[in-house]
Amino acid sequence: MPAMPAPVLLVLDADPPPRLGRLTGKARIQHTDEAGLGDLLPAADVLLVWDFTSDAVRNAWPGEGPRPRWVHTASAGVDRLLCPELIAADTVVTNARGIFEEPIAEYVAGLVLAMAKDLPGTLELQRQRRWRHREGLRVAESRAVVIGAGPIGRAVAGTLRALGVTVAVTGRTARPGVYGPDQLDRLVSRADWVIGAAPLTDATRGMFDARLFGLMQPSARFINVGRGQLVIENDLIAAVSKRWIAGAALDVFESEPLDPESPLWDVPGLIVSPHMSGDTVGWRDRLGAQFVELYELWAAGKPLPNVVDKKRGYVPMHD
Repeated sequence: MPAMPAPVLLVLDADPPPRLGRLTGKARIQHTDEAGLGDLLPAADVLLVWDFTSDAVRNAWPGEGPRPRWVHTASAGVDRLLCPELIAADTVVTNARGIFEEPIAEYVAGLVLAMAKDLPGTLELQRQRRWRHREGLRVAESRAVVIGAGPIGRAVAGTLRALGVTVAVTGRTARPGVYGPDQLDRLVSRADWVIGAAPLTDATRGMFDARLFGLMQPSARFINVGRGQLVIENDLIAAVSKRWIAGAALDVFESEPLDPESPLWDVPGLIVSPHMSGDTVGWRDRLGAQFVELYELWAAGKPLPNVVDKKRGYVPMHD
C-alpha cells in the first residue's frame, strides 16, 4: 500500500521566512503572499500565519472550497484572523503563547522605571547640556492595575511585584487573584500605573477612553502593551496634553506603522515605541521552533496546547 502523502502546510510569508527544516518529509510546504492566499487555502491542511500583521486570512477565509483543519498564528493576538466563517468552522486555531510574556513584562518594568526616574527628561537635558537636578519617584510601594489576566498580564504583574509594586489584576471574570470588570473603576482611580494587556474583543475595544482616563489620578501614568484598538487615541492625547494624567507609553497603535503625521509623536509626556515590547534577539527562531513542536504534536494526533476559544478571541486560562 503506498504511503499517504504528507499534509500540505501553507505559510503566509513574512521576511525573514520561518526555519522549518525539521519538517522536511513531514509536510509539503508551500509559501504564499497575501495575493495568493485565497487560491491556495482549499488545498492546505495547515496554515501557518507567519505574517501576523496581515488581514489576509480574515479576508480570504470566506471564499469557496475546503479550509485548513488547523491555523497557527505566530502572535499572541488573534483578532486579525478571526471572521464569522472561521469562528464557525471546525478549524482549530492556536497562538504563540509562551514566547512573548516575559519580554513584554520586562519592557513594561523598563517603562515604569524610566517614567518614575524621568529618564526621558534626563536624556533631553543631556542633549541640551543642561544640569538640572530633579527628584524621581519611588517605584516600590506604588500601586498598579493590570487590565488583562492572561499570560502577558500575569507576567507583567509578577515582574512589577518583584520591584515592590502592589499589583491588582483585572480580567473578564473574577476568580482567585483576579478582579472582575465591576472593580475596574475603583482600581484605576487608586493606581499609580494603569497597564493595558487585554486581548482585543468586543468588550475591550475602545475601553481606555475619556471616562476611564478621567478616573485616573493626575499623578498616574498609563502604559498599553495589549492591542492598539483598546485605546481611543484622541482621548489619550487630550488626557496627557491637558495633564489629566502625568504621562503615558504606547507600544501598540490603532494603525501600524504609526503615520509620521500622527499627533501622538509630539505629545509631551508620551513615549512612543514601534510594537517592539515582545521582540528580543532570536524571537523569530523561537516562534519557528514553537510551531515545529506543535506541528509534530498535530501530525501525531496529540492534543495541541495554546488552543484559542474562537468565540472569546483568546486562549482561556485553566488555572
